[in-house]
Amino acid sequence: MEFFLVQTLNGISYGLLLFMLSSGLTLVFSLMGVLNFAHASFYMLGAYFAYQISAKIGFWPALVLAPVLVGTVGMLVERWGLRSVHKFGHVAELLFTFGLAYLIDEAVHLVWGRSAVEYRVPAELDGPLFQIMGSQYPIYRGFMMLISVAMLVSIWLALTRTRIGLVIQAALTHPHTVEALGHNVPRVFMLVFGGGAALAGLAGVIGGNAFVTEPGMAAAVGPIIFVIVVVGGMGSLAGAFIASLLIGCLQTFAVSLDWSLGGISIASAAPVLPYLLMVLMLILRPRGLLGTRDG
Repeated sequence: MEFFLVQTLNGISYGLLLFMLSSGLTLVFSLMGVLNFAHASFYMLGAYFAYQISAKIGFWPALVLAPVLVGTVGMLVERWGLRSVHKFGHVAELLFTFGLAYLIDEAVHLVWGRSAVEYRVPAELDGPLFQIMGSQYPIYRGFMMLISVAMLVSIWLALTRTRIGLVIQAALTHPHTVEALGHNVPRVFMLVFGGGAALAGLAGVIGGNAFVTEPGMAAAVGPIIFVIVVVGGMGSLAGAFIASLLIGCLQTFAVSLDWSLGGISIASAAPVLPYLLMVLMLILRPRGLLGTRDG
């Protein structure tokens, strides 16, 4: 029972971190139709910016400033890069963001080197939150869960209960009408892309010290993000939330279990399980868990 409770909490916290990371990609795709291959690179930038800021003025300012900086980078990318290739269609957008991911990776190598940096959990969040039958649950895991849930509620309220949220949704389906009402549609899209990048940056701030901050972190989580988006349903924020929790728990339990099947341990097969889930989803339900259309 103790094992099940601890691993369930670990799976939920990891799943919520994955949702924090995938939510920005889901929002950008659902509102702009852009599948951003560089999204995981913004996550990496958030971790490195937070490491740099934390070293100077502490973790709490970094929690605010790093996502803002990453969001600013995202807005600049949309304004001076993505907007220029938008008229050439989705293939050009994919190629642009694919190349952007490589540029960000090389920039990180040049500035911070190729080794992991010492971005640590802050002292005030380094300790046990509570005890479960002899096992201590870390404060930082609870903090990760709190930030993720707060972000989910904030996104939902912003999109459904505010004027800017209604403008953003209307700009996707009826851009000319929204422009006729006096709204700057290109600026709206720039803010949406920057907001998606900022969410990835926030995930980097939270996840960078919980795991490891190194140049390969974007490549490690990038494929998982797209698995979540596909399993949850393209453009569905609720679907991404469910898929994140499902994959987080699936991988957490798989790594912890000492079972084997046909001579292959489940722990060693854990990295492959999300992709098997995606293949099954594409076979049985191509639209994903909560997707609105096939394909």
